[in-house]
Amino acid sequence: MKGRWKLYILQCADSSLYTGITTDVERRVREHNESPKGARYTRGRRPVTLLKFWTFDNRSEASRAEYAFKALRRPEKLAYLEADTLSALVD
Repeated sequence: MKGRWKLYILQCADSSLYTGITTDVERRVREHNESPKGARYTRGRRPVTLLKFWTFDNRSEASRAEYAFKALRRPEKLAYLEADTLSALVD
């Protein structure tokens, strides 16, 4: 199924950023905010807010983009959040 995997970026209550991948962004944000299934990192930094997500054709592409995004410094991450594309990051 095309476009099934999403790379998502959350802002935590302490203003830190959290990056993850999922097939269901709404469910995953709800888990981060309300469930023990949320990442350990976000459990102590609730509430979290969805800042942006990008769609990928498969899990492999989403994972590569996640890895590349996590390697960026915060100012670079914020610049991608303002842009409409991750093309320079994943090309």
